[in-house]
Amino acid sequence: MNSNELIWSEVKRMEEMEFVTRCSSCGARVFIVGGYVRDAIRGAKPKDKDYVVSGMREDDFVRLFPDAEKVGKSFPVYLVLIDGEKCEVAFARRERKCGTGYRGFRVEFSPVVTIEDDLFRRDTTMNAIAVALPSHERIDPYGGADDIAHHIIRPVSEHFTDDPVRALRAARQRAELGFELLPETIEAMKLCRDEIAAEPSERIMNELTRALKTMRPSLFFRALRAADLLDVTFPEIFALIGKTQPTAFHPEGDAFEHTMLVVDDVASKTDDIMTRFSALVHDIGKGVTPASMLPHHYGHDKNGGAVLMKWNERMTLPREWVKAASFVIREHMRAPRLTKSGKIVRLLLDVERSPLTFDAFNAIIMADNKSLPIYLAHANDILPRLHEVSGNDAPEGVKGQAVGAWLIGEQAKIYKRLAYQYTHQ
Repeated sequence: MNSNELIWSEVKRMEEMEFVTRCSSCGARVFIVGGYVRDAIRGAKPKDKDYVVSGMREDDFVRLFPDAEKVGKSFPVYLVLIDGEKCEVAFARRERKCGTGYRGFRVEFSPVVTIEDDLFRRDTTMNAIAVALPSHERIDPYGGADDIAHHIIRPVSEHFTDDPVRALRAARQRAELGFELLPETIEAMKLCRDEIAAEPSERIMNELTRALKTMRPSLFFRALRAADLLDVTFPEIFALIGKTQPTAFHPEGDAFEHTMLVVDDVASKTDDIMTRFSALVHDIGKGVTPASMLPHHYGHDKNGGAVLMKWNERMTLPREWVKAASFVIREHMRAPRLTKSGKIVRLLLDVERSPLTFDAFNAIIMADNKSLPIYLAHANDILPRLHEVSGNDAPEGVKGQAVGAWLIGEQAKIYKRLAYQYTHQ
């Protein structure tokens, strides 16, 4: 337990009503805002509560809550222990655009700022709803509840473009909730194009991660494409558009369409984000295939590794993502086509050493190839049998590199026997 955790452990437990009562003692109002309210309205299980206070000076807040931890820099945001949870408490604020990017605005958070002012500067109407405490009166000046009921994503105001990453959030909401983006939302997203290209890669990476957690990640990328943002946010995925493929293998269309189907298919099989990312980039090498070679993509498994490394240079990816994705890019073409026992054994052992489980690797191969070779379908049974023999079992006189060759040969024999059993059951 670090020192900060020790401080929090010593703070007396405060219930929500006590927090509200203290704020009310100096004339302030308290509201629940954001995703908690949105999810409660749409019938989903709400998660973390965020609060906004209005009609209060910051020095009064600090006096009332001396244990609160300030985390906001340009405007007051505090962490307060309420009902046993660290909750964000922000001061109602107005914002006025005066520069570029998410830091390019002036903020006013005086006691005269109302909750309606605060909600007006938010991104979409579904996130611009507040619940007053203790009355639990819903404050919805911009029609967010109706938009939730009609499953639509609508910007609150022109303030949508103040923070260009809101365009990615709207695309992510499309994937998370399955709501439709209105034409006016698409147009507002398009207005973010120039500034979003200059945003810190960490912010774009955060939205990518959250989009990959959804059940249909493809909706995120399709929304960005519709808003003319895909090329400036994820150029490696944009490059797949128009890259035709042999219809005998990929009747769904170009490499982009194929990739969208694969990532959604894999998302339906596993919650693991690393696996979903690996599925997303499995054919990324097709984006650099010369037009003269289409619809064939010779060498795209090799080219894909270089494209992934450039992506990693531009936007630092988690190390395990890169390792797993590199493996999938390199092996996804040959895995369904291997016939020689020695090569099959080597690939099985390589998958075991990769960050991916066999179930994860198989989910990608199945989504891409529509079938599994027998050795992958039975990999979890085959692998323990391969490990029944080791280099220590090598005959006397077999030394050095010859031990490895002998071991692969013995494991290949084991695989052949098992493969015969599987095909003759």
